[in-house]
Amino acid sequence: MGIGLSSWAQSSAQLKKQREALTREIELLNQTLRSTSKDKSLSLKQVNALNAQINLRVKKIKTINSEVNLIESQIAKNTNTIRSLQNELAKLKKGYASMVQFAFRNSSAYNKLMFIFASNDFNQAYKRLKYLQQFSDSRKKQAKEIEETQKSIEQKIAELASNKKEKVVLLSDQEKEKQALDGQKSVKSKVLNDLTKKEKEYKQELNKKQQEDARLARAIQAAIRREIEEARRKAEEEERRRAAELAKKNPNAKAPEPTARKTDKEALLSTPEAAKLAADFTGNRGRLPWPVASGSVTQGYGQYTYGKGVKVNSNGLTIRTAAGAAVRAVFDGVVTSIVQLQNQYTVIIRHGNYFTVYQNMKTVSVSRNQKVSVKQTIGTVAVDATEGTSDLHFELWQGTSPINPSSWLAGN
Repeated sequence: MGIGLSSWAQSSAQLKKQREALTREIELLNQTLRSTSKDKSLSLKQVNALNAQINLRVKKIKTINSEVNLIESQIAKNTNTIRSLQNELAKLKKGYASMVQFAFRNSSAYNKLMFIFASNDFNQAYKRLKYLQQFSDSRKKQAKEIEETQKSIEQKIAELASNKKEKVVLLSDQEKEKQALDGQKSVKSKVLNDLTKKEKEYKQELNKKQQEDARLARAIQAAIRREIEEARRKAEEEERRRAAELAKKNPNAKAPEPTARKTDKEALLSTPEAAKLAADFTGNRGRLPWPVASGSVTQGYGQYTYGKGVKVNSNGLTIRTAAGAAVRAVFDGVVTSIVQLQNQYTVIIRHGNYFTVYQNMKTVSVSRNQKVSVKQTIGTVAVDATEGTSDLHFELWQGTSPINPSSWLAGN
């Protein structure tokens, strides 16, 4: 079944938008790689940026392939439509030619009158008169159909030419991306070769990063644990207060059995406000805005292996963005903690039983216990003094467990 014009245009527009977004991400990484390449020292950040750029180029080539396939489908459809319209036009012209010949033979008023008066009776004469009138109308209608069909053919031919031109441009862009991808892979190979030669220094950097990540993860988990304990304490106090009020109203009533210790989730969702916030947060899965206005993921969630068995665990997404970019809250919530380690800040925002974590910030413009709204600026990203890059690390925790935030964020 062919693709409808409106659905084709919509799909084409979506793919074009996706391709343009990938181009912007690639250019952002290009800028940072150009600035870091001036520095002779190689780092984990450069390796991640190269990997990210290679992945983006592969995605862009796939997107262009999809666009080309869509255009080829539309070219085939337009070609078939033109052929069909040309066949229809030939039939219309043939029918119209027969009408013209008949009209020519009966063009005089005398012939028309003779055709009517030669009728056997009045009814036949009336029918012949109506036929002549309908014949005239039909000829005008068919002439109009011929004109409209010719216009449709011209329009489809113009569309076909536009499709073919667009296809040529896309194929050219695809070839450039393939060449750039090959070049990027060569650069990556050289970088990895250089890193192999400096394996000792590289492992030291990785081990240092492991230690820093582990220390920060412990600090984040401790901050979340404190928030849970505080929520549990408040919930238990509220239960004791209600029990005391009930005892005052009814002194002879049997004292209620002590309630079991609340789970972490029960403690965090013990108030209607917290429960609603968590439900709203869950309901927006896949639609949460990015913590920065623009950027590219240079390292995803999960465990990564570098060199010979050196493993680095990532509890979130590392997003490369513009130097000193504004960091914004991805949803309404309350700032529960601001952690400072080595002149950099980490902000933790609570959304019911969920927590979002914003690491590697230079400045913070919010304070603890402050309510924030979605997309509100909470500070700025720190700039690496050595490389001049700005990488925000973003995490999402459910209680005391980190979860992959990728499926929660909307397209950048």
